[in-house]
Amino acid sequence: MIAAILKEPEHLDIEEVEIPVPGNGEILLKVEACAICGTDVKTYRHGHKNIVFPRITGHEVTGTVAKTGKNVKSVAEGTRVAVAPAIPCGACYYCRKGFQSSCENLKAIGYHYNGGFAEYMLVPGDAVRNGCVNTIPGNLSYTEATIAEPLACVINGQSLSRVEKGDTVLVIGSGPIGSLHAEFALNTGAGKVFLADISPERLKMAEFTGAVMVDTSRTDLKEFISHETGGRMADRVIVAVGLAQPQEFALELVAKRGSVNYFGGLPKDKPFVRFNSNLLHYGEFFVVGTHGSNPIHNRIAMDLIASGRINASRYITKTFKLKDIKAGLDMAEKKEGLKIVICP
Repeated sequence: MIAAILKEPEHLDIEEVEIPVPGNGEILLKVEACAICGTDVKTYRHGHKNIVFPRITGHEVTGTVAKTGKNVKSVAEGTRVAVAPAIPCGACYYCRKGFQSSCENLKAIGYHYNGGFAEYMLVPGDAVRNGCVNTIPGNLSYTEATIAEPLACVINGQSLSRVEKGDTVLVIGSGPIGSLHAEFALNTGAGKVFLADISPERLKMAEFTGAVMVDTSRTDLKEFISHETGGRMADRVIVAVGLAQPQEFALELVAKRGSVNYFGGLPKDKPFVRFNSNLLHYGEFFVVGTHGSNPIHNRIAMDLIASGRINASRYITKTFKLKDIKAGLDMAEKKEGLKIVICP
């Protein structure tokens, strides 16, 4: 089979390698589609703390079960599946509490294990046992089903943010994650949803979400939100970009007893922000972060897409063959679309 092997940052080669053989409890997946995540771009450029090179990356992956190892009874060969990449151990304190994204022994496809930028991928036994393999409904394509993974993270984030019916929600950043946040909030009963970005081009791509677009290159965001809420500000502020300034500014945009979600991580060499704790003290709001999802969120996400409540096809900007993955990574890095998908 051919695979895109990242040997070190910015050293990505397409090579012929042996098809892996599934062991006890494992699944061999014939990869049909693997979407590019922002983290894939960062990993390509700078590496990742959980990667030992060489590594096949890619974690928003779907495919067909080509072969099952011994004792696999939950899924049959020929089944169309999506794989939730974050693999909990199922036994630690946090897994027993139901907080699997905080698993003390969390492993991930594309990081600890080889991922989906290849013709075939081995699904680890822990992923199979812990509910990470989900059947794709017949009305969805493989490319559409790749959106279940980022949507799962959004579902987890809005649960942690306590988004409730009638809330005013402000999402900062109109990329694929920000767009999913806006659309999901409207789907689940938010009263008003605002999607803010400094790029008019990005906002144009996100208009399908149904949110109110706020071009911060022309509009004072704080004045706008204050005007729209009668001075109360937004009940939930979700920062869907990995930048310090929006994280700091979000503290001025949230209503009393509301919440701020830092959904985008900051660069490891600049992880700190200036935090005005008086705003938190007097506003009695809370600040939470989100970095992933539980397997159950992936199943919910797949059901939402299959039901048509989230139209996944709107997020797919372009597909590339595996041999052209560098062009796909370049397009994703330049933010020239929402989701770029690699189809081997």
